Amino acid sequence: MDAKKLSGIFTPNMVPLDDRGEIDETELRRLVDWLIEQGISGLYPNGSTGEFLRFSFEERKRIVRIVLEQTAGRVPVLAGAAEANLRMTLQACEYYHSLGAAAVAIVAPFYYKLSSEAVYAYFAEIARNTPVNVTLYNIPQFANDIPNAVLKRLCGYERIVGIKDSSRDFPRFMNMMHGIRPLRPDFVFLTGCEETLLPTLLMGADGGTIATSGVVPEVVMRLYNHFRRGELDAAREIQFKLLSLIEVLVFGADFPEGVRQALILRGFRMGAGRQPLSPLQQLDLDAVRKVLRCLLSDYGFTEPPAGGCDPLAARFRSADLERIVREVLQQLNERQ
Repeated sequence: MDAKKLSGIFTPNMVPLDDRGEIDETELRRLVDWLIEQGISGLYPNGSTGEFLRFSFEERKRIVRIVLEQTAGRVPVLAGAAEANLRMTLQACEYYHSLGAAAVAIVAPFYYKLSSEAVYAYFAEIARNTPVNVTLYNIPQFANDIPNAVLKRLCGYERIVGIKDSSRDFPRFMNMMHGIRPLRPDFVFLTGCEETLLPTLLMGADGGTIATSGVVPEVVMRLYNHFRRGELDAAREIQFKLLSLIEVLVFGADFPEGVRQALILRGFRMGAGRQPLSPLQQLDLDAVRKVLRCLLSDYGFTEPPAGGCDPLAARFRSADLERIVREVLQQLNERQ
């Protein structure tokens, strides 16, 4: 497989559930079709947004099978294969390879705190035995970290073709690309931090796995396509406007409940999540839904809520996010 097939915007899709909390296959297929019709570059089932840990191993395999069947080769699929142990991870690799996945994404071992050498040994063993290409998934908030020094060693394995980094550490991401690209020019770098999607693209990233693209794929793809055409002012405007939506989707409620509510507002039958919610959380979700309706109505995707929209109702950190993005873009302009 050409690793560059992994470039662009990959959507970490959620999984619709029916009234019994089971996978709603019909609605999942409809969601897949809709995302592809809106122009997304690829799909990423069994990611964090897809709540992979809330499904059984057999359910995760079924989700990937459904997604691959429905894509029917229209876009590549990066299948999440983050299992709890090496044996199950390799079983997932073999199964997703047999289905036709372009690659798999695998996190470092989680729960037990491991040394960097143990993290290297884990991925090296996978690289020697997997039949499918592997994208490393670095999310140190929830799993063992993949240090840049370990990544340099792992990039020597042909089967390891890239990394998705969700550390939210932009300087580290730049150092990672700077250190690996001379050793492996074809190595794929995907960001999982959508607040700085445009800056990472400008610094040479190949794309990202962007949760917001599962809710407003038209908007995120517009940003990406403006970037590819060199229309940076237009791309920058979209990046800034997305910050408020990103803040609510990711931080407005216990993740990924904000994404679920936004998809319901966009017309999908998502059902209730498998994680129980307290009465207080339900009240918070009511507020989140109102803010989401306001934000989506600003794009023309929904009607505003009764009573209108209060711009002060949202608890955003947009000013901080805008400052970060502006500083990065200013530094890039100064280097040109």
